[in-house]
Amino acid sequence: MYLYAVQFYNLKGDIFMNKELRCPVIAGNWKMNKDPSETKDFIKRIIDVVNNNEGKVIVCVPFIDLPEALISAKNSKLLIGAQNCHFKKNGAFTGEVSPSMLKSMGVEYVIIGHSERRNYFNEDDKIVNKKVKAALESGLSVILCVGESLEQRELNVTSEVISSQIKRGLYEVDKSDMKRVIIAYEPIWAIGTGRTASPDAANEVCSLIRKIIGDLYDIQTSEHLIVQYGGSMNSKNAKDLLSMNNIDGGLIGSSSLDADEFLDIIAAVKS
Repeated sequence: MYLYAVQFYNLKGDIFMNKELRCPVIAGNWKMNKDPSETKDFIKRIIDVVNNNEGKVIVCVPFIDLPEALISAKNSKLLIGAQNCHFKKNGAFTGEVSPSMLKSMGVEYVIIGHSERRNYFNEDDKIVNKKVKAALESGLSVILCVGESLEQRELNVTSEVISSQIKRGLYEVDKSDMKRVIIAYEPIWAIGTGRTASPDAANEVCSLIRKIIGDLYDIQTSEHLIVQYGGSMNSKNAKDLLSMNNIDGGLIGSSSLDADEFLDIIAAVKS
């Protein structure tokens, strides 16, 4: 028991080597791209591979594409997610969509706390937390994004930033709901820039995320937590990143827009 505890607090990722405890999850975040027709063609292109894939594959599409995505993915293993939601069930919130609306359509996942939402739409950790709790209450699964800016990284405060985002984002989230939470580590300085954290550096932060979850809940919860890496993951670097002990998948941005590129990333899970 003592040895186990020592390993658990090693931030280099020496613990949690049994990745079989966790199902790999590759999620595409299309952002503001593709219309319904393009959505149909994309899903048709990847559906057979997804159906034969051992892990989970999710595409998180713009609101306008959700109906077509759900129809095209019907009776397949492909999971459909949204990129955002409001924290209220209904009301005078022009242009917003509630978690219960998404759930009623058949949507299963929603991305919350992406750096673009935090940056462009001023969503702080308090708003992120409200959205996380509302989504879970509605029966959705959540991909919670966390990550540091380049300035924060250079100041060596990555640990503090990640810890604060997780603790505030998951405030009052019950342990029983954590099985429906994925945490995506997306260093802001790597999103859409072509820059990528080295596999070892990414793994170290993902290991830190497990330690934080272990402190908030327990070791078992942290062991089973799916931790994704985002931030310019592509077909060239996916294999190395996904081979790391504490990286269980990827939240893919621009590389998820090309079907062949996305399929190569999915294939990297098995490599």
